[in-house]
Amino acid sequence: MAAKKKSKRTVLRSSKGKKLYAVRDAGGKFKDIQSYARAHAADLRKTTKKEGAQAKARKKAKKKAKKK
Repeated sequence: MAAKKKSKRTVLRSSKGKKLYAVRDAGGKFKDIQSYARAHAADLRKTTKKEGAQAKARKKAKKKAKKK
């Protein structure tokens, strides 16, 4: 399975001064534009493989300590 290439975000400002993230396709055209708040919230909801493994290990250790 090939790794999905991460799209680099370009930071822009709207006419009202809000921060925006723009993602461009291979041709340089805008593929997606979203507000910083929405993009940041989505980033926080995601967990990495390492974070998931650590949480699983903590849960297992807590369960083992409870049995004793």
